[in-house]
Amino acid sequence: MHPRRPDGFDGLGYRSGARDEQGFGGAFPARSFSSASDLSHWVTTPPDIPGSRNLHWGEKSPPYGVPAPSTPLEGPAEEPFPGGGGSVPGQSSGEGPGAHEQLNRFAGFGIGLASLFTENVLAHPCIVLRRQCQVNYHARHYHLTPFTVINIMYSFNKTQGPRALWKGMGSTFIVQGVTLGAEGIISEFTPLPREISHKWNPKQIGEHLLLKSLTYIVAMPFYSASLIETVQSEIIRDNAGILECIKEGIGRVIGLGVPHSKRLLPLLSLIFPTVLHGVLHYIISSVIQKIVLLILKRKTYHSHLAESTSPVQSMLDAYFPELIANFAASLCSDVILYPLETVLHRLHIQGTRTIIDNTDLGYEVLPINTQYEGMRDCINTIRQEEGMLGFYKGFGAVVIQYTLHAAVLQITKIIYSTLLQNSV
Repeated sequence: MHPRRPDGFDGLGYRSGARDEQGFGGAFPARSFSSASDLSHWVTTPPDIPGSRNLHWGEKSPPYGVPAPSTPLEGPAEEPFPGGGGSVPGQSSGEGPGAHEQLNRFAGFGIGLASLFTENVLAHPCIVLRRQCQVNYHARHYHLTPFTVINIMYSFNKTQGPRALWKGMGSTFIVQGVTLGAEGIISEFTPLPREISHKWNPKQIGEHLLLKSLTYIVAMPFYSASLIETVQSEIIRDNAGILECIKEGIGRVIGLGVPHSKRLLPLLSLIFPTVLHGVLHYIISSVIQKIVLLILKRKTYHSHLAESTSPVQSMLDAYFPELIANFAASLCSDVILYPLETVLHRLHIQGTRTIIDNTDLGYEVLPINTQYEGMRDCINTIRQEEGMLGFYKGFGAVVIQYTLHAAVLQITKIIYSTLLQNSV
């Protein structure tokens, strides 16, 4: 609770008004705001205010406490105080003191919401088609460019409706929730750190990566169930509930639920590729994010030193560098690990009796009948039968996904700049 006191009250005026002492006010004149009777209702004890010094009889105030001769001794200092009544540059006197702060918070929330919407909703059709191309070993068209991807998306939408492009979206949110929940629970009951401090050491990094690995293991069966929902053809798909992903994931662990074929790989065989992909994705994205954020902050710092920056640009620099860093980190990690992701998805989908769409024609369906013995066998088979480009099937969907993401970020920046310019 903040104490009730006049603006600019530092305790010296109280003492000089309450005690008219010669040795105190002569050599070091204090600022007088009003009489002692006017200030008696504000304080009941000698004030202990951060930033000021409570002087007692016989003490001397420091030299820097003496006001300059040209400085007026009456009235509070006109210094901007965060969250107080100080004036904000560019803010009119008619506005409230927190008008710009409220606008910044609202804009920051809107920017984050737009980025989250783009990553999980707007880009979901690209994720669906990308996964279908990755697991379709029959495909003759690899869809390496965005032009063929747009054509096949149009065919799916025309033959099966819009639901064919947004299937399994609820399960992706469930997997994210399970991952965050598992990470929080494991970090609470173990000494494994959830965050790395600035003074890190190899042991702390190893424990942090161990926490990430355990989290990916817990979420692995639910990730497998979500993968099936996103690639399963809408033609033979039942109207599954939103919690079907959790049911299928638990059934995969205990061996119950939908019957699978003998080619189904056990979960123990999927631990290594799943953890490898997850940990590498986390390391690459974290490193890229730190590097890009450092470059952007240095660029912003030098631009501030070179010339005075407008309030609009200063507020933009507070939000967008982190969004751009996250965008670059996600893009680089997805591109670098795309071949490993193709192998991982084929191992997860094998033996689940999943029927996918024909990505060559845009209609009809195809069964998944792979017989990989493990990660190494899957890599060798893809390289021999489909070539090196077989690892990049559906890569055009990644291009469309991040093009949309970049466009949304740019549009959001333009809207935010317009709102700030109108409010300044």
